[in-house]
Amino acid sequence: MIKLCLADNHPVVHYGMKSYFSDNPQISFVGVVNNLDSLLDVLSKKTVDVAVVDLELDGLTSISSVKSLIKEFPETKVIIFTNLAEQIYAPNALKAGVSAYVHKSAKMEELESAIKKVNEGEVVFSDTVKKNLALLNKGKKSERLYRKLSSREIEVLRYLSEGKKNKEIARLLELNEKTISTYKLRLLTKLHVTNLVDLVNKAKTLDIV
Repeated sequence: MIKLCLADNHPVVHYGMKSYFSDNPQISFVGVVNNLDSLLDVLSKKTVDVAVVDLELDGLTSISSVKSLIKEFPETKVIIFTNLAEQIYAPNALKAGVSAYVHKSAKMEELESAIKKVNEGEVVFSDTVKKNLALLNKGKKSERLYRKLSSREIEVLRYLSEGKKNKEIARLLELNEKTISTYKLRLLTKLHVTNLVDLVNKAKTLDIV
């Protein structure tokens, strides 16, 4: 029996997954949480084989947080299950040690398959992720601009696109405000724009945010 923990902000996701797996003889829920603190609490108190985690989980501010979680609980396989752009976030997430990256547009059967495979020790990309990565690797230079960005720069860009100010981003990422300003300048340079509005629009065009 695979002991599963779901960490997602949305009650509809909780309901849908519990309903889908309710009669599954191979998978049982040992926790369903809606923030990072609760996830850490479950992982510290229970045996969890696989954790299905949304990158936008409340309290999960960066890929670095995922890396720390995996380091602290190495016996738990982590699957990222999110709406965030696959071609941008999947490589960084997998580099951080996650066992699979499944987009929320995937069928539940794909998520079920990923859960079973990672429990056996496999690392899983969805077919969509593989396809997107392959296309981007062959794409035009303008389509590969995101590859110049570090995972931290992508995180800063995501928060900027949500309308957050430097001070708020600094607090979320536990950095000083001057460092965030430096990241913003780097982003402007790397994406060849001169202001924040154009920066966010360019990021959306490239599907970075």
